Amino acid sequence: MATLLEEGDKVPAFKAVDQKGETISSTGLKGKPYVLYFYPQDDTPTCTVQACNLRDNFSALRKAGLSVIGISPDDDMSHKKFSDKFNLPFSILPDPNHTIIDKFGVWGEKQLYGKNYMGLHRTSFLVDEKGTIRKIFAKPRSSEHSEEILKAFGSLG
Repeated sequence: MATLLEEGDKVPAFKAVDQKGETISSTGLKGKPYVLYFYPQDDTPTCTVQACNLRDNFSALRKAGLSVIGISPDDDMSHKKFSDKFNLPFSILPDPNHTIIDKFGVWGEKQLYGKNYMGLHRTSFLVDEKGTIRKIFAKPRSSEHSEEILKAFGSLG
């Protein structure tokens, strides 16, 4: 599945309250590069591997000047439990109504064990300080996602 957005597009406007009660918005992030990573569900095997990879490499991402923001369809209570359980140092935004998810075009048909269903396609967006999408990771490698981000960010120069 391809996202509605392409590299070079402006990031769609978004705003939500993270698991710590802080409001995170696209306008508030302007002037700083960041990674917006969409993942299907809190505390599931692959999503946990991805979150922990970002957590374990958070200082390297911050040193590079990047902020990290996760988004899933889970609610704020689920995010709080997930964040607390795995000591996640970055913001996670709830989007149970798919307001942000739909703007980024990451919801669609998926297949598991031969059955089709609707779900979130794991996708990340590297956004520059001007709010332009510089890189889209359509199928990030959960266990190496930080490395993918840092490599892509370093090559943007």
